[in-house]
Amino acid sequence: MSLLRITLLIKEHRIKIGLRIDVDTFRGTRLGVPNLCEVLAKHAMKASFFFSVGPDNMGRHLWRLLRPGFFRKMLRTRASSLYGWDILLKGTFWPGPIIGKKLADVIHSASYSGHEVGLHAWDHHAWQEDIDTMGSRDIHRSLKKGIDLLTRILGRPPVCSAVPAWKCNDLVLLEKDKFSFNYNSDCRGENIFFPLVQGEHLSQPQIPVTLPTYDEVIGRNGVSNSNYNDYMLSLIKREALNVLAIHAEVEGIACLEMFERFVGMAQSSGTSFIPLGTFLQGSLIARRTGIVAKEIAGRDGWVSCQAPAEGHG
Repeated sequence: MSLLRITLLIKEHRIKIGLRIDVDTFRGTRLGVPNLCEVLAKHAMKASFFFSVGPDNMGRHLWRLLRPGFFRKMLRTRASSLYGWDILLKGTFWPGPIIGKKLADVIHSASYSGHEVGLHAWDHHAWQEDIDTMGSRDIHRSLKKGIDLLTRILGRPPVCSAVPAWKCNDLVLLEKDKFSFNYNSDCRGENIFFPLVQGEHLSQPQIPVTLPTYDEVIGRNGVSNSNYNDYMLSLIKREALNVLAIHAEVEGIACLEMFERFVGMAQSSGTSFIPLGTFLQGSLIARRTGIVAKEIAGRDGWVSCQAPAEGHG
């Protein structure tokens, strides 16, 4: 066998991690995105950025401190030092800035650099708080406002989307199917699949996140910043879909150096990072299943998860 053939086989069988970067806030966009773009360029990587483009009202989440689960999470992750007070108070006492209007150049730059760009939300906070009571019209309006602004920034419609905090339901899936997304990443799961809603097969595949996020594992079961990278690498599976979600506010700012070390460690072991959409190239997606609401360790409240595939229990 020729050396070229061996090299091609090695590349073909390298472990690939789909890298999803959620950008929730004004600060994450302004500081975290440029920082991460610099790291990605240094390591010759491309990723999928999902932007919140409307008002940054994330400070209103402080009211959730009244919920014991959220309060414990804030203490465990040392939220004030992790996120910064400008995030924790944004939109609390005054209207939050429209991210996509004030920081359009940052969003456009990520796309111009060759990264995949999708919609995260119009109003991240409102989506998390109101999704349980939103009807089809409200969901459609929220999606359209985000898509319209992102389209003006990019000069074309976004190619993908990912709901905030993995809070999705059948109404959301039905409304998303009316737009021109190549795929969505709205849930946690194990495989790429086509959503099944009320017996209807939707046309946009779901690429679920398969790995836990920093805030879900840090401070639990002995995981700390000193062993976090080793722990995450231990979860990567060679014969499985590997999708990692990071946050511009965390890995892009407070944990930037730790994330760059993680990238170096992964690449040294033969692992490569790719945008989520790359998984769809040449892939046959036979699975059709729905999504269900579940609670997962380390996260406050429910998240949407991939349901068992048809015929698999």
